[in-house]
Amino acid sequence: MAFFKSNKSTPLSDQELITLYRTSGNLKFLSALYDRYIELVYGLCLKYLKDANLAQDKAMEIFEVLAVKMKKHEVEYFKSWLYTLSKNHCIEYLRKNNRTLRQEKHAQFMYSEQVFHPDNVGKEDQLIQMEKCIKRLPIEQRQCVRLFYLQNKSYNEIEDETSLDWNRIRSHIQNGRRNLKICMQKNGFK
Repeated sequence: MAFFKSNKSTPLSDQELITLYRTSGNLKFLSALYDRYIELVYGLCLKYLKDANLAQDKAMEIFEVLAVKMKKHEVEYFKSWLYTLSKNHCIEYLRKNNRTLRQEKHAQFMYSEQVFHPDNVGKEDQLIQMEKCIKRLPIEQRQCVRLFYLQNKSYNEIEDETSLDWNRIRSHIQNGRRNLKICMQKNGFK
């Protein structure tokens, strides 16, 4: 596959290439470093995105992101740092793509005549009950659930918006979802 053909092999270590890139800004050093791990990045992208062409596109985007981030961050263990950067890039893409799909589906639902169909009357009651159940949640759970599910914020965005750390956010979302389910079931909704 032409996508994986390396330009040249270099005897320099990862750290030496990082230092040369950071001091000179010359992309040939970063490219030599990235060539060593392009198969790892592509494989990770393919695992998350399930599409070979999209995985190649994202692997190239990650190189562009890498060019910017390497100037800002001190990287001691490049391979693991690159793995995390690549994984986060793919997850963020999936999250944004999923958000767009949800917004499109929501818009289709809102403008559909089916909303006023008698079969959908129960959905309005369900939404009203869900709002009541959300209001019964403890403050931090309610805040995290609203930000995550209703405003489609990521854990990192919620962390920036609140004074909560990532693990507490995750816990509040999980507990809030469980409490919502219990509340809805007590009120006859599944």
